[in-house]
Amino acid sequence: METSSFLQYSLVLLLAAVIAVPLAKRARLGAVLGYLAAGALIGPSLLNLIGNADEIAQISELGVILMLFVIGLELSPQRLWLMRRQVFGWGTAQVVSSALALAAASLLLGIGWKTAIVVGLALALSSTAIGLQILSERKELHSGHGRLAFAILLLQDVAAIPILALVPLLAARHATAGALPDVLYVLREVLVIAAVIVGGRLLLRPLFRSAARTQIPEVFTASTLLVVLGTAWLLHQVGVSMSLGAFLAGVLLADSEYRHEIEARVDPFKGLLLGLFFISVGMSVNLSLLREQPFLIATILAVLLVIKGIVLVAIARLAGESAATALKLAAVLSQGGEFAFVILTLAVQNTLIDPQLHQLIVVAITLSMAMTPILISACVKLLPAQSKAPRSYDQIDDTETPQVIIAGFGRFGQIVARVLRANKIRFTAIENSIEQVEISRRFGNRIYYGDPTRSDLLRAAHIDKVELFIVATDDPEANIRTARLVRRMYPQLKVFARARNRQHAFRLMDLGALIERETFHSSLVLSRRVLEALGMSSELAAQRVAAFREFDEKLLAEQHLIYDDEAAIMQNSREAQRDLDNLFEADIAGEKESQT
Repeated sequence: METSSFLQYSLVLLLAAVIAVPLAKRARLGAVLGYLAAGALIGPSLLNLIGNADEIAQISELGVILMLFVIGLELSPQRLWLMRRQVFGWGTAQVVSSALALAAASLLLGIGWKTAIVVGLALALSSTAIGLQILSERKELHSGHGRLAFAILLLQDVAAIPILALVPLLAARHATAGALPDVLYVLREVLVIAAVIVGGRLLLRPLFRSAARTQIPEVFTASTLLVVLGTAWLLHQVGVSMSLGAFLAGVLLADSEYRHEIEARVDPFKGLLLGLFFISVGMSVNLSLLREQPFLIATILAVLLVIKGIVLVAIARLAGESAATALKLAAVLSQGGEFAFVILTLAVQNTLIDPQLHQLIVVAITLSMAMTPILISACVKLLPAQSKAPRSYDQIDDTETPQVIIAGFGRFGQIVARVLRANKIRFTAIENSIEQVEISRRFGNRIYYGDPTRSDLLRAAHIDKVELFIVATDDPEANIRTARLVRRMYPQLKVFARARNRQHAFRLMDLGALIERETFHSSLVLSRRVLEALGMSSELAAQRVAAFREFDEKLLAEQHLIYDDEAAIMQNSREAQRDLDNLFEADIAGEKESQT
């Protein structure tokens, strides 16, 4: 490629991406669709601004390699183990069921068995970029269908790797129809993969340790790219997908201390090259097929959406979700995904799929991705009243009387509970979020789903027999209501309450609660560390912070008497600042005198 042509193509690609992607994001269609649209616009089907699309496609494959490396970095064994039931249970069920059904449909259309297997596996995968983006934008990642969708997408990311490794195996040595790949060929691949895993365990950490010691960012970046591209090239030499090599390199580094630094170094390259890959896919989309064979493309699209939709609905129902949640899951994940482009492109390179069929499927996948926001909007409009019926509050077990009741089991209440549990102090927790209850019970906590502002629930929890009541709810208003109810029912009971800020603290103090400001102590700890980092001795820094804490606690008690008078509290704050300045100036002067 000549220098002038290279610059021209680079400008065209960058301009197309800069224009199309923001427009797609603004329309809530996602960056992937923006790249695909940009590629279609500048490709041969429309403006034909790029003359040598094949070379660009080859360069763009680096984006896929880096994407799989980053996915490998994120898939640490510990994370997979924590989500093993959802990921390996429902995720595997979705991939296997969808792949079998889509492969069977391909066979019915007269496609060969090898091609049908590849097509079924490719179309079984959904778009991680689109699915997670839409769930995040709609704040539904922690909903029933959001959690299930995340688990399925995680399994799909893992499943894409053996699928990519399977494609060259199906085409190995261009085996005759119905013959299995050569055993020695497969054995060689297995041995090379094993060598990469063992060698990576032994060599990667020392390599990055040496690069980190240089304190030169470029050396660390070069080491990262060397590992990714070197592993990909090594596996490619024995006929295995380069993507599999990159993925293995990422998994080997997932638990290393250099993981986040590596990811930060690779991310800019990955983003640009992956965008280039999707642009090249968009350029390869033959839009004239929509005009020439609309019925066939519509059939492929309908088969894809219907089969995957049925499978996803069935899985959600088996997982105990409502019909409305199941339909939402189908709308989010029934489309084709980014990995399908990678798998099908690899299949074409290995002569497993006819280029014409490849183009038809690519058009159908692109349309399915574009339809995802429309399907989700339709679900929202058609299912407004079909939400899951609210669960009734738990019946509290009265076989064991607790010493403490904790109202609210979020990040604050959990820490208190862990300390109590470690000291063998019995407690009962009441939480108004069913998701939090279900998660906390898995760890053996004595927690019940209920509203702590209900007097009958508190009586069922033996509030009359406990020694302490802790109000740790996230919502300040619910926090106040709970404290007020407890003080009215049992005025002699000690109440400790979480206060979000000073105003919240004042209202709790009005009720006689002993308050703890949730960010106050952590801020003081950080302040002490900052003073030490600036050269102050540990003893002096601790002394200064302790003096500030004592001063502010007294100030809080003073301001509690006048907090409803804005003018008075402003005047008091100004006077307090002067007093604080004078206090530390006197300390500094005393320190200087003692040194002299």
